[in-house]
Amino acid sequence: MRILLAEDDELLGAGLRAGLVQQGFEVDWVRDGVIAEHELRAQLHQAAVLDLGLPRQDGTQVLQHIRQAGVNTPVLILTARDALPDRVQGLNLGADDYVVKPVDLLELAARLNALVRRSAGQPQPVLTSGQVSLDPVARVVLQAGQPVVLSHREFDVLHTLLLQAGRVLSRTQIEQHLYSWGHEVESNAVEVHIHHLRKKLGAELIQTVRGVGYIILKQAA
Repeated sequence: MRILLAEDDELLGAGLRAGLVQQGFEVDWVRDGVIAEHELRAQLHQAAVLDLGLPRQDGTQVLQHIRQAGVNTPVLILTARDALPDRVQGLNLGADDYVVKPVDLLELAARLNALVRRSAGQPQPVLTSGQVSLDPVARVVLQAGQPVVLSHREFDVLHTLLLQAGRVLSRTQIEQHLYSWGHEVESNAVEVHIHHLRKKLGAELIQTVRGVGYIILKQAA
């Protein structure tokens, strides 16, 4: 799951990025509001963590601009403990949630997972298709109740397809969800991961739509 982190404090930003990566996220970190708005307009991220006190353009302006532009990426705002008016303003401008500094990383990860699930129309915390279930917080996959060992990337590909169950995703779309800046992507990486997933979970789970991409059908048997 690819996340945009907009935080200008170097120490806090580095800690948040490291902690979110440890929780299984891919994190792109920006340090000012102008770049944050540019990246959010590109809509390459599944969620954003947005500090309100950003240089060049503050977080409330970023929120206002992207929502006016029709960008619906879930946004979780960071705020100081005593900044109730800022929290209210951020939520009124289109933020989806907020966390208070200092940030608890487990809470932040859980809130991000919930935001991404809800934005994809998946209200349940565990994603399922047929006998396959995936818990994005515990990073556990079960098939018929039995654990299945997946690599980090295999898990992320499966997570991405389950979040968008019923929708065909191209290879490029899957890559955009899997890789943050600075990662070199091999041309056949997605195909290799899907091949391994089919071997481990059955060939019928992930279907190929020729010339378009891949899909997991909703409530596949």
